[in-house]
Amino acid sequence: MQNNSKPKGKWSIALLAFVLGMIAMVGAGFAVKRTDQAAFCANCHAMGEAAWTHKQSVHAQFDCNECHTPASLPAKLPFKASLGLQDIYVNTSNTVPDLIHTQANMKDVVQANCRRCHLSTTMNVAMDSKKYCTDCHRSVPHAKKIPIDRRKAADV
Repeated sequence: MQNNSKPKGKWSIALLAFVLGMIAMVGAGFAVKRTDQAAFCANCHAMGEAAWTHKQSVHAQFDCNECHTPASLPAKLPFKASLGLQDIYVNTSNTVPDLIHTQANMKDVVQANCRRCHLSTTMNVAMDSKKYCTDCHRSVPHAKKIPIDRRKAADV
């Protein structure tokens, strides 16, 4: 007599792998969304001023990484991971610069996101004099800083 039934062990392993894969995908999606938000970014002391000025700006309803990471998920994940590792390093090694300058790759990403969201406006703008939108519109993504002596305790 021949046994034609398939081994149950292979299906159990496949089902377990599928369930674990789905849990990992949902967890990764939650982590990506959570770490995009201004509340997460503001946890680092060095980003406090940027988060505060963002909250005062016309773009306050957007998450930080809607501007600061590539829009497509395949490009976003390695970009965000690289920046995250860099941030962890400078924070744990206590080498955060007093003045944080945007790197060229970040400027390119922000520029692409400006143009993606404001396509109807930027189609009619000659970008001959300046390379980046933020060269002229510096206080749009982050409101102008209010001197500390003019802030209210609730502003900080």
